[in-house]
This record gives sequence, structure tokens and C-alpha cells, in this order.
Amino acid sequence: MLKIRLHHLLFGAALLLPALAAHADDDTPQARAQTAVRVLNEIEQAPDKAIPSDLLKDAKAIAVIPDVLKVGFVFGGRRGEGLISVKRPDGTWSNPSFISFGGGSVGFQIGVSSTDVILVFRSQRGVDSIVNGKFTIGADASAAAGPVGRTASAATDQQLKAEIYSYSRARGLFAGVALDGSVLKIDQDANAAVYGPGITPRRIFEGGVGNVPQAVVKFRDALEEYTAK
Repeated sequence: MLKIRLHHLLFGAALLLPALAAHADDDTPQARAQTAVRVLNEIEQAPDKAIPSDLLKDAKAIAVIPDVLKVGFVFGGRRGEGLISVKRPDGTWSNPSFISFGGGSVGFQIGVSSTDVILVFRSQRGVDSIVNGKFTIGADASAAAGPVGRTASAATDQQLKAEIYSYSRARGLFAGVALDGSVLKIDQDANAAVYGPGITPRRIFEGGVGNVPQAVVKFRDALEEYTAK
């Protein structure tokens, strides 16, 4: 019995790793930015299913991670790549930093799925953590599935205490989702490809970069549009 279980675990890991590795290499940073803008537009233009506007206005940072791939066969894992912008002191949005998103789990599960993930940061603590390189949702900052609708009145007491609201969209359905244990990290390689080598996240967020590609600028502009409503 032990040999059979071990065989299943190794087989699951063998299926999982190539799928996640292939997903990591399937686009360029500029294409990733274009996809993130499309996801944000589609969600925010959905009637009565968008992120509440008052949450967006008060957000300290917003991350969009399109096409998060989740693969499971006893071992489970998720991986995605996206962008994050932070609210500057003057209320405008920064140029985005590129990020990677991942996590794992163990349990009975099988299959492959793809979802879009949005994280709304409600405290400076979470922003400071990502500026320093990476953080784990639920450990470095509390998280809760976010309310959906035009206002945040449906939020529960537990949600209101969270530092991050998390959302996902799969097969057309958009809703809050629990993502505790997932790790968010700065994608240094993608940042170097777009902004140049040696550029830190802090420098990106504080406006110390030039010649930003139009696809990346559009992500910042989309955030400005939706948080100004």
C-alpha cells in the first residue's frame, strides 16, 4: 500500500512540474500586461459583478494575475504571473511591477484549471512586504474572499478585518476566493526586460523609470479609470 501511494505521489509531481514550467514561459512581459488589462476591463465592466468601487478607491495596491494555472494529482500547485501597482501619496497609481504568484497543497485532487486572480491591498503593511521582495498571503498579511457588487456593504466582519481582498474568475464566474498560503514575489527578470537591469520595485513605484512600454502604461491607466469612478 505504501509503495502504491508513493508511486501516486511521484506520478502527480511528475505531471505537475512540467505543466507549471510550461505555463511560466508562454508569454512576454508586454503580452502579460495586455492580458492583465483585458482581465481588469472584463471584470469591471460586468454589470453588478465588479469589485466594489469604494474598495478600489481606498486600495493601497492592486495586483492582477491572469491565467493562474492550477494542476492537481494528489499534489496540487498553482502558478501565475501578473502585475501590481501601488497608490502613490498624491492618489495616483504607480507604474506596475511584474510579479509571480504560486502556492501548493496536498490532498485528494486531480485536474487542470485556469483562473484570473485579483488582489486588492487594503493596508500599507502588505504593500511594504511586496516592495521588499515577496510575501505569503495569510501569513505576512491577512486575507479574505472579497465582496462582489457595486458597493462593499455585503462585506462580513471577518472580511472587513482583512488586509487583502482576493478574487478569482473561472469559466466566466467572478467571486471572492480564499488564497491563504499563496506566495507573491517580485519578478525581477520581467522587470529587467521592461525597465532595464538593476531597477528595484521601489524605484518603479516611485516613478524613477522612463520609456515605459505602452502596454504597461495601459495597466496603470486602467486602474486610474476604475478607481476614479
